[in-house]
Amino acid sequence: MSTIKLFLITSIVWLLLSFWNRNDLPGDIEYVPQIQNEPVQTATKKNAFDATYSGVNYNIEPEFDYDLYGMVVSFRHHDGQSRMHRQSNDHLNMMDVCVVWGENTTNPNLNKIDFWNGIFTCNFKTRDQAAWDAFDIYKVSNNHLISDNDLVRDRVKNIRIGDQIRVRGYLASYGSEDAGRRGTSTTRLDTGDGACETIYVENFEIVAAAVNYWRLSMYAALLMFFVSLIAYFKQPHRPYRN
Repeated sequence: MSTIKLFLITSIVWLLLSFWNRNDLPGDIEYVPQIQNEPVQTATKKNAFDATYSGVNYNIEPEFDYDLYGMVVSFRHHDGQSRMHRQSNDHLNMMDVCVVWGENTTNPNLNKIDFWNGIFTCNFKTRDQAAWDAFDIYKVSNNHLISDNDLVRDRVKNIRIGDQIRVRGYLASYGSEDAGRRGTSTTRLDTGDGACETIYVENFEIVAAAVNYWRLSMYAALLMFFVSLIAYFKQPHRPYRN
């Protein structure tokens, strides 16, 4: 086997492996002090207001001011054109973000818990008993992030697994004339249906971006693949002989 062909095969295997693990939690995370704090929920003076996005008029009713620090463990983008969001004409919900905080961030076995987002839910499971015993189900939340501000929406698109974020805005219910109304949880102690926080986002910040070596490795493998592929096709043609 030629050296170039060996590099090509190696790059493919490397790319597949790193792609598979690209969304794993980073091994070493330097946490910001605020990640230990509970989300801050306070009485609001903000009155109900209207917002228009993608040609749809929405009414938003703030219930509490809200300030959340959390580490992203899973997320799901919503483009408003798929499945239930399209059926309900909901373009305001830009993303669901599942985060943890407090003692969950110092759980040494947190990376042994699998997190994933459904259409409206954050799910988690593990076969590791020590990881589960150290996990606090009341220090994790799924957040429906809504906004009609394009700058905020662009910032939210940049999040990655392991990022520590700060979200400020309002716990709010919202709806439009063509669809039903979505409410919000107002306590971190509920679970199941209706336990998600719906946040109208006024300010969004990635306070500490995660360094995921699997993701960096994926880009390196991709570069190696293209270089090897070009080199492979540039080799002199050698006719086959019996």
